[in-house]
Amino acid sequence: MANVSPSFRTVFLLAVPLLVACSSGGNDSPTPNVAASAPCLVRQNQPPPVAPPPGPPQGLSLRLEQVNSAGSLEFPLFMSAPPGDRTRIFVIEKGGTVKILDRDNGSLVSTFIDISSLVSTGGSEQGLLGFAFDPQYATNRRFYLSYTDINGNSVIARFLASQANPDVALPTADHVILTVVQPFTNHNGGMITFGQDGFFYIGLGDGGSGGDPGNRAQNLANLLGKLLRIDVSQSGPPPLAVYAVPSSNPCVDQAGVRPEVWSVGLRNPWRFSFDRQSGDLYLADVGEKAREEVNLSPRTSGGGKGLNYGWNVLEGTICFPPGATCNPAGLAQPLVEYSHGSGCSIIGGYVYWGSAIPALQGTYFYSDFCAGFIRSFRYVNDQVTQHFDWVSLNPGENVTSFGEDDQGEIYVMTSQGGLYRIVPN
Repeated sequence: MANVSPSFRTVFLLAVPLLVACSSGGNDSPTPNVAASAPCLVRQNQPPPVAPPPGPPQGLSLRLEQVNSAGSLEFPLFMSAPPGDRTRIFVIEKGGTVKILDRDNGSLVSTFIDISSLVSTGGSEQGLLGFAFDPQYATNRRFYLSYTDINGNSVIARFLASQANPDVALPTADHVILTVVQPFTNHNGGMITFGQDGFFYIGLGDGGSGGDPGNRAQNLANLLGKLLRIDVSQSGPPPLAVYAVPSSNPCVDQAGVRPEVWSVGLRNPWRFSFDRQSGDLYLADVGEKAREEVNLSPRTSGGGKGLNYGWNVLEGTICFPPGATCNPAGLAQPLVEYSHGSGCSIIGGYVYWGSAIPALQGTYFYSDFCAGFIRSFRYVNDQVTQHFDWVSLNPGENVTSFGEDDQGEIYVMTSQGGLYRIVPN
């Protein structure tokens, strides 16, 4: 693990002191798997993942190219670009602002929107956490923000870009899509994105504290600890519906179950993404005491539909708490995992499909907030290959997120204000 100063260990996500504070007691009795028997969930009995053989993609040499100038960003947490826009990138800052940078030279174009008056940042995992453009953004000007409000609750709201000036957004939400009460300040998740199916996906953590004391991740009547899937294409103020639930969701019309649920059993799915070519879902779930994990749900197998990722029965592939006994039957196993000897908070990324490095296409990148490494692998024929730790890409800072521009190039953000692009060396 990288030598990270105490201040940076506590400012975001799941720092080491928080890991210690969240450790559970020594109860070694089997943990009840509440959701596994639900008829709307898919039962998986796949073998545990095999440690992938190390090895670099053949003939590749990579480096990080800093995009922004020093001091131009404060705690960036995510970046994206509107569909079809090859000149601008949009970066969100933890405090509640979204800034537009020139894609090529990194210069500040404008402050797109500032909702800092709406956002709580008192907790290390609170703030403006997610950003997504509507697939029809070019014509409807809609974009979505995910943040913790001044009461600490998770809010998903829709905003509009100005019709007169595309570099500025209207300051007031066009529509609040969803508000979810958070019992604690940590494990808020916050990632939002649209899938290739046109539906809107929302990642929510288990509500916080340690060990999921309310058993929310396995409770199908609760939205926390879940991946949600909704339809916002027709949403609006009354008399329009806030949002619709797709009829293809796994738990529609089942009593006592929230129909928005797409997947269950998540602790803190800070970042997830869909492969822009295959549609496969890559979901990185932040662990608690022992394991960090990357889950892969191929589109051809439902893209996560009805899966139970196991928390708080499992942490990675081991029973929780460590040393306990449990029943893992029917729970989805992670594709890749690593222990807390290597890091403490996984940062999920993207599959590369840019044009600058053709030999890298099809490679998935991920990182760790504490260790700062940048690792990658390919998923080919149901196997992990070319799993590699890119020493040349380690920024020497706390990685907070990855981003992807319209052309499929991948970016790395750090809590110290860096925005970097992965480029050939």
